[in-house]
This record gives sequence, C-alpha cells and structure tokens, in this order.
Amino acid sequence: MQTESPDRHAFAAALGGLIAIAAAIGVGRFVYTPILPPMMEALGLSKSQAGLIASANFLGYLLGALAAALPTLPGLRRSWLFGSLAISALTTAAMGLTESLPAFLVLRFAGGAASAFVLIIASTIVLEYLAEAGRGGLSALHFAGVGTGIAVSAVLVAGMLQAGQTWKALWLASGLLSLAAMIAATMLLPSREPPARTADILPGGTTDPSLRRLIAAYGLFGFGYIITATFLVAIVRGSSAIAALEPVIWVVFGVAAAPSVALWSAIATSLGVPRAFAVACVVEAAGVLASVAWRSPTGVFVAAVLVGGTFMGLTALGLIRARALAEGDSRRALALMTGAFGVGQIAGPAFAGVVSDRLGSFAVPSVVAVAALLLAAVLARR
Repeated sequence: MQTESPDRHAFAAALGGLIAIAAAIGVGRFVYTPILPPMMEALGLSKSQAGLIASANFLGYLLGALAAALPTLPGLRRSWLFGSLAISALTTAAMGLTESLPAFLVLRFAGGAASAFVLIIASTIVLEYLAEAGRGGLSALHFAGVGTGIAVSAVLVAGMLQAGQTWKALWLASGLLSLAAMIAATMLLPSREPPARTADILPGGTTDPSLRRLIAAYGLFGFGYIITATFLVAIVRGSSAIAALEPVIWVVFGVAAAPSVALWSAIATSLGVPRAFAVACVVEAAGVLASVAWRSPTGVFVAAVLVGGTFMGLTALGLIRARALAEGDSRRALALMTGAFGVGQIAGPAFAGVVSDRLGSFAVPSVVAVAALLLAAVLARR
C-alpha cells in the first residue's frame, strides 16, 4: 500500500496555517480598514472614535498574546486555535448587527484577542510541524495568509460597495467568509500536534540582549505601520485627487502583502535576518511618508505597495528570529513579540485619530510613525 508523501502533509499544514491567519488577521483584523469610510459616513463617527475602535481591537490583541503565553494553558493547542477562529468569525459578523460605540469596542476587543491566539498558536503548530518535516521553507506560504485575507476581503468589500450594499452587510459577509475559512483550515491542519520543546524561557524574562532589542524594535514597528494600515482608505477618500482609487487601493495593499514573506525571506538569506529587518523598516517608512506627502495616484499606489509589501515580511522575520533566539518553548517568545507589537498598535490609531481631528490631517502622526520605524531599524541592525 502506497503511503502519502510527507511533503504533501507539510504543504497541507502550511496551507491550513495560511487559511487560518487569513481568516483571523487578514479578515478579522484588517477588513475594518475598507469598511471604515462608509461606516464613518453612515454613523457620523469622528476620527477619534474610529481610532478608539481600532485601538480596542489591538488592546484585545495584546491581552490575547499575553494569555497565549501562559505556560499553564490547558487543553490541546488545536482546540484553542479553532475556538479562537470561531470567535473571530462571530465577532466580525456581529459588527453588522449594532450601531452602538460601546458594542463596537467590546466586539473588536474580543476579535483582537482571538486573532492573537490564532496567530501565535497556528504559527507555533505550523512552524514546529514544518521543522519536524524538514520543510521550513514553507513558512512563507503560512505567513502569506495575512495578505491573502486582506486581498480577498478587499475584493469582497469593493464588489459589495459597487452593488450598493450597506456597511452592515459588509461586516456580515466578512464574518461568513471567516467562518468558511475556519472550516477549510480545520480540514487541512494536522490533527497530530508535534511535541513542543519542553524547556522554557528563564523566569527572569528575556536574557538575550538581541532578543530584548528585537522585542523593542517589533513594538516600534507595530506603531509605525498601523496608522497607515488603519487609515489608508480613509486618507484616500478624504482627498479629491485620489478618491476614485478607494475601491482598489486596499486590494493593492493585500496583493503586495501576499508574496512579501517569501521576498523578505529571500533577502534575509543574503543579508541575514537583523539586516533584512532593518532594510524593510526603512522601506516601510518610505511608504508611510508617501501616504501623506505624495497626494497623487502614483503616490498612494507607492504607499500601498511599500507598506503592504513590508509589514508581513517584518512580522515573519521578527517571529522567525525570536523563535531562533528563544531559550525553550517558542510560544512564549512569540507571545512576548506579539505583546510588544500590540502595545504599538494600541497607541498608533488612538494617537493618529486624536491628532488628525485637531489638525485636520494624518500628516503629523504619519511622520511620527516614520521616526518610529527608523528607530526600529537602528535597534534591529545593532
């Protein structure tokens, strides 16, 4: 009797990981960006309120990351993964069933916590499985899920807006898309969990200076990219010179993100991960600056390509490097990284929303984000 190829199982695991994070991150977290402009218009939300809703999601993401790091997390990781995927889908759909700001905050908080669990646990399962199978190169396929989810949900939102659907219908359809993805991931991810490394990071915390610097750089990166990633479509809608690009700009962002992990992994092979991370931060800083300084179709496309084409590459490089530096169970190192990332993401949208309401532009917050990314590059390079 012919046995199934280990390579086939490894590919299925990476594809299942792609679909899982596409649902929880690409859709569950980032579909807020293309839905935000019609939602703000229909409900009369201010930029500060929009930023607060985004920050609630990222606060949930931070606390979810810390919870996922608990060494006493009971039960199977697979059960936590699919429970979190279900919560992500349900909270996404439920955004279309209310018009209450407190309800939006609660739903986005819960969805953020679920998305952190999915990213950390799916990445832990898939990366360990691929390492065991000797197919670590397939990690690029796993991390392509975020860009894939962004692109697919962007097409869904653009098509429904063209058909005259309301913002509520956009949330409901996005939740259904996430639910379908959860079912597909369930069928593809391995039912057998590879054994986790039993040693843990030392109780005193991260003792490796390189890991401490990487965590700080990762937090600055979280602050640096999230202002553009949250408000790019709103920036486009707010400028008459580029408003016509609103239906397509988030698709461009997602399409640029999908192959970015493979691209930056190849660059890291030549330059090394720390140097590649630093270069990607500089490239992303240029994209963030272009989003507010180059108000033309070319400028906004450059911004979408540069930010979309780096943020997941940076995410993957950071997590892969942290896993290599970790002493013991990589889940905790990944969670510390994700927690620092979450702090940056909480601060970014709230800061940008308040400053933009007062100054009437996202220019100043974006320049601050550029500075954060350049500092992250310095820390990572050291």
